[in-house]
Amino acid sequence: MGRVYNFSAGPAVLPEEVLKEAAEEMLDYQGTGMSVMEMSHRSKAFETIIQEAESDLRELMNIPDNYKVLFLQGGASLQFSMIPQNLMKNGVADYIITGQWAKKAFKEAQKYGKAVAVASSEDKTFSYIPDCSDLPIDDDADYVYICENNTIYGTKYKTLPDTKGKTLVADVSSCFLSEPVDVTKYGVIYGGVQKNVGPAGVVIVIIREDLITEDVLPGTPTMCQYKTHADAKSLYNTPPAYGIYICGKVFKWLKKRGGLAAMKEYNEKKAKILYDFLDESKLFKGTVVKEDRSLMNVPFVTGDADLDAEFVKAAAAAGFVNLKGHRTVGGMRASIYNAMPIEGVEKLVAFMKKFEEEHQA
Repeated sequence: MGRVYNFSAGPAVLPEEVLKEAAEEMLDYQGTGMSVMEMSHRSKAFETIIQEAESDLRELMNIPDNYKVLFLQGGASLQFSMIPQNLMKNGVADYIITGQWAKKAFKEAQKYGKAVAVASSEDKTFSYIPDCSDLPIDDDADYVYICENNTIYGTKYKTLPDTKGKTLVADVSSCFLSEPVDVTKYGVIYGGVQKNVGPAGVVIVIIREDLITEDVLPGTPTMCQYKTHADAKSLYNTPPAYGIYICGKVFKWLKKRGGLAAMKEYNEKKAKILYDFLDESKLFKGTVVKEDRSLMNVPFVTGDADLDAEFVKAAAAAGFVNLKGHRTVGGMRASIYNAMPIEGVEKLVAFMKKFEEEHQA
């Protein structure tokens, strides 16, 4: 059936030109006579790949020199443990709960010390971001943790919380590289790449150097210490080499598109098409309060579970796939990451209009 419009929340759509380039290099990467997935991670060729990837990412995000970039494994979920293992010096951390992933990170942190939920939006099914301008931040808190864009619920922090001087740690998995970011506002900013950057299997951690120490919680495995990976330049063990190679290609694609400011503009334009339709539709409606809407993940419902299921089925048959909402929320969700072309959103809206006309009461 050819390429579909893939609205999956992750693993998600990748830029077609990146996939084509990877296909061309599949059997012979730049005259090495082998594929990147066959080469030694200690080879000159791979060393160049990972160094270029880091350098392009630093340029895209304007990452200061006193931050390390680590290409790790275990997804964002392993970071839920690594963060407290490495940062909980006083044994206290504050968490803002805005969805399932923040909640999972919070539960994990409770295994290592006193984790405190200082704000939550669970009372309204995580459909908004709580006011974080004056939180009861613990005097002893080692860090304040947020999940900046909530994939399942479609919310996004537009203003970072006032951490009252404490280190901010943010999971940015689903908004990674979608807009410019001031890295200096964070102690740790990290994301699984399978939503907006590359294939599943890589998590990128950007961490301020002063937070990388040997002073970790007793019993922290060697592989869970940031210092292990920082000292070895992400090559302590065999890294997810092929995934890093694809991420590197996506970074170059982003640079060619004009960088993160250009992407933000493009993403706003894309999201507006869908949100404008949802705001005027009589059948479909968005589930998030307007001021907290994500540019990346757009959940919506008809209000009738059977009709939702019928829509998802009809959409898939028309080439709009993976629109089913997360099992905890139901309804639909369109993830419109960087690589989703604007015409994908335009065509989806045209399809929704047609569906609405056919199902008008």
